[in-house]
Amino acid sequence: MERQEIKERVIQVVAQVLKTDAAQVREEQAFVADLGAESVQSIELMAGFEEEFDIEMDEDEALAVQTVGQAIDFIAKYLD
Repeated sequence: MERQEIKERVIQVVAQVLKTDAAQVREEQAFVADLGAESVQSIELMAGFEEEFDIEMDEDEALAVQTVGQAIDFIAKYLD
Protein backbone atom coordinates (compact mmCIF):
# COMPACT_ATOMS: atom_id res chain seq x y z
CA MET A 1 0.00 0.00 0.00
CA GLU A 2 1.32 3.42 -0.92
CA ARG A 3 2.17 5.88 1.86
CA GLN A 4 -0.25 8.41 0.36
CA GLU A 5 -3.15 5.94 0.65
CA ILE A 6 -2.18 5.12 4.24
CA LYS A 7 -2.01 8.86 4.98
CA GLU A 8 -5.49 9.49 3.59
CA ARG A 9 -6.97 6.61 5.58
CA VAL A 10 -5.16 7.62 8.79
CA ILE A 11 -6.49 11.17 8.42
CA GLN A 12 -10.03 9.87 7.93
CA VAL A 13 -9.80 7.81 11.14
CA VAL A 14 -8.34 10.77 13.05
CA ALA A 15 -11.06 13.09 11.79
CA GLN A 16 -13.78 10.60 12.70
CA VAL A 17 -12.50 9.79 16.21
CA LEU A 18 -11.62 13.38 17.11
CA LYS A 19 -14.68 14.81 15.35
CA THR A 20 -12.66 17.27 13.31
CA ASP A 21 -12.48 18.23 9.64
CA ALA A 22 -10.15 15.89 7.73
CA ALA A 23 -8.95 18.85 5.66
CA GLN A 24 -7.53 20.40 8.86
CA VAL A 25 -5.48 17.32 9.86
CA ARG A 26 -1.78 17.53 8.93
CA GLU A 27 1.14 15.14 9.39
CA GLU A 28 3.08 17.37 11.76
CA GLN A 29 0.18 17.70 14.20
CA ALA A 30 0.35 15.99 17.58
CA PHE A 31 -2.81 14.12 18.61
CA VAL A 32 -2.93 15.63 22.09
CA ALA A 33 -1.25 19.05 21.80
CA ASP A 34 -2.60 20.07 18.38
CA LEU A 35 -5.74 18.01 17.89
CA GLY A 36 -6.97 17.92 21.49
CA ALA A 37 -7.13 14.15 21.88
CA GLU A 38 -7.79 12.88 25.40
CA SER A 39 -6.33 9.65 26.73
CA VAL A 40 -9.50 7.67 26.02
CA GLN A 41 -9.42 8.95 22.45
CA SER A 42 -5.87 7.65 22.04
CA ILE A 43 -7.26 4.17 22.65
CA GLU A 44 -10.10 4.87 20.20
CA LEU A 45 -7.59 6.03 17.58
CA MET A 46 -5.56 2.86 17.99
CA ALA A 47 -8.68 0.72 17.68
CA GLY A 48 -9.76 2.75 14.65
CA PHE A 49 -6.40 2.23 12.93
CA GLU A 50 -6.48 -1.50 13.70
CA GLU A 51 -9.95 -1.80 12.22
CA GLU A 52 -9.24 0.40 9.19
CA PHE A 53 -6.06 -1.48 8.24
CA ASP A 54 -6.95 -4.92 9.66
CA ILE A 55 -3.81 -5.05 11.80
CA GLU A 56 -2.97 -5.83 15.42
CA MET A 57 -0.69 -3.19 16.93
CA ASP A 58 1.52 -3.44 19.99
CA GLU A 59 -0.33 -1.27 22.51
CA ASP A 60 2.72 0.26 24.20
CA GLU A 61 4.37 1.08 20.87
CA ALA A 62 1.13 2.44 19.44
CA LEU A 63 0.49 4.71 22.42
CA ALA A 64 4.01 6.14 22.04
CA VAL A 65 3.01 7.50 18.62
CA GLN A 66 2.42 11.22 19.13
CA THR A 67 1.79 12.74 15.69
CA VAL A 68 -0.24 12.02 12.58
CA GLY A 69 2.97 11.50 10.57
CA GLN A 70 4.33 9.03 13.12
CA ALA A 71 1.05 7.11 12.93
CA ILE A 72 1.33 6.88 9.14
CA ASP A 73 4.90 5.56 9.34
CA PHE A 74 4.02 3.22 12.22
CA ILE A 75 1.11 1.68 10.32
CA ALA A 76 3.17 1.43 7.11
CA LYS A 77 5.65 -0.71 9.08
CA TYR A 78 2.85 -3.13 10.00
CA LEU A 79 1.68 -3.37 6.39
CA ASP A 80 5.11 -4.29 4.95
